[in-house]
Amino acid sequence: MTAEKNISIPTSEIEKENLRCLYKITKNLASSANLQDTLRRIVEILNEEKEMDNGTVTIVNPVTGELEIEVAYGISAEARKRGRYRLGEGITGKVVSTGEPILVPQIGEEPLFLNRTRTRGDKRKKKSSFLCVPIKSGNGCIGALSVDRIYEDDLGRRSEQNLRFLMVVSGLIAQTVQRVQKANEEKKALRSENSQLRRELTSQNRIKEIIGNSSRMQEVFDMVHRVADSNATVLLRGESGTGKTLVARALHYNSHRANGPFIVVNCSALPETLLESELFGHEKGSFTGATERKKGRFEQAKGGTLFLDEIGEISPAVQIKLLNVIQERTFQRLGGTETIKADIRLVAATNRDLETAVSEMHFREDLYYRLNVFPVYLPPLRKRRTDILLLAEFFLDKYCRENRKEILRISTSAIDLLIQYHWPGNVRELQNCMERAVLICDSDSIQSIHLPPTLQSPDSIQSKDQLSLATAVENFERDLIIDALKQTRGNQTKAAKYLDTSLRIINYKIHSYGIDPKQYKVKK
Repeated sequence: MTAEKNISIPTSEIEKENLRCLYKITKNLASSANLQDTLRRIVEILNEEKEMDNGTVTIVNPVTGELEIEVAYGISAEARKRGRYRLGEGITGKVVSTGEPILVPQIGEEPLFLNRTRTRGDKRKKKSSFLCVPIKSGNGCIGALSVDRIYEDDLGRRSEQNLRFLMVVSGLIAQTVQRVQKANEEKKALRSENSQLRRELTSQNRIKEIIGNSSRMQEVFDMVHRVADSNATVLLRGESGTGKTLVARALHYNSHRANGPFIVVNCSALPETLLESELFGHEKGSFTGATERKKGRFEQAKGGTLFLDEIGEISPAVQIKLLNVIQERTFQRLGGTETIKADIRLVAATNRDLETAVSEMHFREDLYYRLNVFPVYLPPLRKRRTDILLLAEFFLDKYCRENRKEILRISTSAIDLLIQYHWPGNVRELQNCMERAVLICDSDSIQSIHLPPTLQSPDSIQSKDQLSLATAVENFERDLIIDALKQTRGNQTKAAKYLDTSLRIINYKIHSYGIDPKQYKVKK
């Protein structure tokens, strides 16, 4: 027979009370996710089950090094704010600094009790006992748990039991604080890692040749990276000047065909008869003037990428032949019988509405579906305004180097015009605009007068108010002063020298135009 183990069963009411209270506390710790809510519920349970009033959890502030009340039962928010202690100050400060619990039989007779919260004013509370135990984390002490209890003559055994009980509760609180702090640190590390990964992905996602940080361009970059390594036919959609050729080039040089040729054909630049020969090639004598065999662009692009720009402009006859090549991946030269394999990656582009062209019978529906395997939409510049200044500065640098000029910046007034303009010609128009501005600019900054008249028209900036000469001069003068303050980091004396005028005049103009030089100072 197996000997029965002696099981100690609590018989005293205090032990039963303690077990019941601990059960509720541990249950609360297991179910709550918020640290402050958990601690608040613990001091409530101590009051309900153990008649421990003014239950308070005080935590060391890692920034100030002071003890601050985290939660307190029966104490107002104003009183909690007053409950701040330095380490070693008062009973709570002494408990945290020494790591040892303290029992005060009667609060009113203890000189160390500071009553910072001012909640123990009446005689009954002055005759309360005060119990304070440390909350330890590792080898250090992170705070304290304190309660009030009605003073009893029989302090000895009962008070020691309560103190030991509070030490158990403080141990549970310490474990909870450590667990929450660890979880918060892991969350912080995870957020930091996610942010880093996002930055790395954004950096990797960018295409060196294409300028743009806007969300619309990030979508384009993402689509390019997704399809680059496949052989799927890509159809680039978008208005003229949005950069379809650059995207086609990026698709090629980010693919496994990067070492092969990148061949471009502008379908709208050639008549039907020449386009067919240009694409497929011809044999000697196949038509008048064909004095020798010629390889077409499909052959020249072998192992690489063939980019067909303005695909929506090709004639129905060429559409049929192109459809056969895309379907069969083979073709024949004009006047020839040899079947040639088309080992190419096809990228097409158009600014036409192909769906409308299909419905109007101007474009073959079957060819449309063959081309539209992976469409990529390039947004117009007016839909990605956050990229305008980025592009303008890129072109400014480019044309300054080409023309050996030193233009340092774009003025505020010029930036305003660039941002407000609707850019019907998209990036190409912006490029031409900046090239012109660089060529006619003789100072170190691009001013609004250097921009084309189209950008300064009322329609372009959506303004119906016609400026008087005096107002126009004032605006120009104000922009010059702001540019000077930017250049001199808000230094008015240097700004006056920069503009070759006196400090008195600059101060007068700054006051008249309501300019705040402080906003142009370097913030440390």
